[in-house]
Amino acid sequence: MTTGPSNTTEGYGGPDRNLVDDHHQAHPPSRFSELYTISYLIFFSLLGTLARLGLQALTSNYPQSPIIFPSVWPNFAGCVVMGFLAEDGMLFPPYWGKAAVPKKDDDEETGSIPAETEIDPAAAARKAHLALKKTIPLYIGLATGFCGSFTSFSSFIRDIFLALSNDLSASPNTSPASRNGGYSFLAVLSVCVATISLSLSGLFLGAHLAIALSPLFASFGLALPYRFTSKVLDRLAVLLGFGCWLGAVFLSIWPPDRHTPSVLNDLASERWRGSATFALVFAPLGCLLRFYASAHLNGRLPSFPLGTLVVNLFGTAVLGMAWDLEHVPALGGVVGCQVLQGVADGFCGCLTTVSTWAAELAALRRRTAYVYGGASVGGGLAILVVVMGSLRWTEGFGEVKCVH
Repeated sequence: MTTGPSNTTEGYGGPDRNLVDDHHQAHPPSRFSELYTISYLIFFSLLGTLARLGLQALTSNYPQSPIIFPSVWPNFAGCVVMGFLAEDGMLFPPYWGKAAVPKKDDDEETGSIPAETEIDPAAAARKAHLALKKTIPLYIGLATGFCGSFTSFSSFIRDIFLALSNDLSASPNTSPASRNGGYSFLAVLSVCVATISLSLSGLFLGAHLAIALSPLFASFGLALPYRFTSKVLDRLAVLLGFGCWLGAVFLSIWPPDRHTPSVLNDLASERWRGSATFALVFAPLGCLLRFYASAHLNGRLPSFPLGTLVVNLFGTAVLGMAWDLEHVPALGGVVGCQVLQGVADGFCGCLTTVSTWAAELAALRRRTAYVYGGASVGGGLAILVVVMGSLRWTEGFGEVKCVH
């Protein structure tokens, strides 16, 4: 039995996407499966964004916090959930939809493996099961929608840059003490090591939890019923996904704290927009873009997740530009600042992902994993040095206009 998570690439693509032959499924995907998938992605991206913002608020601002960069705990927690989903074989069992055990064709049986090498049946079964799960809209919503939106690669790279520029502070109301470049290097190293090691640890912890809980799930028959999921939950997801997204738009137009007595005639105190609602408006856009970009690009290069790399770097660049516009001295107003914060927390937070990135690092060959990880972190930091550094080391970061 494996002790770590299986390969978990985004979307339908990835190295294992051909392990399940559609002709062996008793229940082929319905013509509404893409609608159900999109609905789950929208709904779970909203939940993942709320979970990330809430966990950041709980873990980043308390006195004497041992870890002062806010992105680390959402990334850890999201990787735990991703590891559990990837390894779990009970919620979405191998016989989901009465699918027969998939057969490997000749190319898959030979491929790059020598003819005299014996294929591990358990490993092949896990790959086939993962490929089957990646066709289930609910699983895609949980793994890609929730975990991908709970974690944020762009926030991780932002924290690295703030450590480099000595702008990472335990409290937003205090300024860091000046230091030399050597300490800045140590700060960058600490953010990288802490985030990557905790994310990978969370991934394997989630996988171990799935293995440990599998007898309990089997004893109580806790597998999700296929008919109930496909006939009820999938259709309910359409209503919940688009309805909650529309609700976030309405809350942004008419924020609930606008006319409360404590904030009457005090526009700067309308905190819901900057804290949550604008982020919820932009979150599904980032999640859907990541899903389709990964689905189309992850299969372009064998054993190299190009799609995840592209969306992580692109989302990091957008976050850097939003940060600059938000911190340019004497530019913009309160609502503009809140919109930019929503773009950073919602769109960029859901467009970029650490959970899938960590799962891919764990699944790739060692040399490829180091190249992929180095290109992701190094490329993202280089982008922010150009985008955010051009403001930080010229005009300097100004105070933000909104409270969030």
